Amino acid sequence: MNQNKIIIPLPLPTLNEYTNSNRTHYHQGAKIKKQATRICKAHISKAIEEGFQLTNLPVQMKCTWYVKDKRKDPDNIAFGIKFILDGATAAKLIPNDGWNEIKSITHIFEIDKSFQRVEIEEVNV
Repeated sequence: MNQNKIIIPLPLPTLNEYTNSNRTHYHQGAKIKKQATRICKAHISKAIEEGFQLTNLPVQMKCTWYVKDKRKDPDNIAFGIKFILDGATAAKLIPNDGWNEIKSITHIFEIDKSFQRVEIEEVNV
């Protein structure tokens, strides 16, 4: 793994999947959120162990989402940032995911049929 980025394999739940699970039963939505947050925390913790660290708070983040095709809308895919930020908080990369810790989040969407993932980088402006 690159020390300058965090790589989390996709797919994470989309907004539509999460919404539909909550409509099915509220415990189902909570289960999906817990699982996705746990996955993100594990990958973020691994990146921290390998040397990833933030240089500034509040952080300016760039998330590059690599998906297999264009079937899902970008806003639906980017909903995964919820689980990423919750995982970053659980991994103690950031103390919280509020205004004092997050300045901006830029989302970029790309196609990679062989390896779906999101790459998270700190942007130094």
